[in-house]
Formats: sequence, structure tokens, C-alpha cells
Amino acid sequence: MRFVIQRVSHASVTVEDRTVGEIGKGFLVLIGAEETDTEQIADKMVKKMAGLRIFQDTEGKTNLSLGDVGGGLLLVSQFTLYADCKKGNRPSFIRAGNPEMAESLYEHIILESRKYVEHVESGMFGADMKVELLNDGPFTILLDSKEIC
Repeated sequence: MRFVIQRVSHASVTVEDRTVGEIGKGFLVLIGAEETDTEQIADKMVKKMAGLRIFQDTEGKTNLSLGDVGGGLLLVSQFTLYADCKKGNRPSFIRAGNPEMAESLYEHIILESRKYVEHVESGMFGADMKVELLNDGPFTILLDSKEIC
């Protein structure tokens, strides 16, 4: 499982000219799942994400978590995080989890995130989404379950 976490001043997701998710200060998280991922892995990833201390304290040090600053969370499913570009110029997505499994994990991640973060918004699984954000920093972190679980 992969999470691309971007610290944002604001972010939103639009589907067919309708805003389906929007936050102010917080994290925009792009989520990719592969076939071997489980709810237990997702739970560890969510806990790690929620605990990341990447907001500045009064001394300017990145020492505060999402909860410490009352930040929001915008979760967006993105199977392209498992693109394989080794051969040719057309990416292969064979490592990405099948849609049914990935959607189930995505929904689980949304529910699990609500245990840690008060304001959780999401995109629409499988939809053609337009994601808008103002990356604060810029500050972007890649969490890969192969490295933390």
C-alpha cells in the first residue's frame, strides 16, 4: 500500500463539476493498493499517517501532528501509484489491486481515519476526479507499507 501525503493549505476534489470533498489546512492523501494489501496493513498506514509530525510549532520546527493543528484529511484513491514503467512508454498497472478489493480497502481507510481525525473527506472511487491543492511547503511524503509494516 502506498500513501502520498501532501501537507496542504487547502485541497478539493471535483467530479463532473461538483465538489465531492474539500478541506482547509491538513493532508491530501493519494492512496494506492496492491493485491497483497489487507485491512491490518491499512490500519498501520493510517495510524502512521495520522501521527506524522510535519506541521510547524511556535519555534518553526516540524513538530505537530494533524490532530495537534486541527487539520482536515482528504483521501483520494489513485491506482496509478502502482504504475510500472520499466518496459516501453505505456505504464502497466498489473501490480494495482483489483477494483473490488481496492475499493473495499479505500472505504476501510476512510472509516479508520475517522478514529484519528475529526474532519475526513474523500474523493469518489473510480471516478474521473479533478484534484486541486495548495501544497504547503511544499511538503510531500511517501509512505510505503513495504517499509513501515
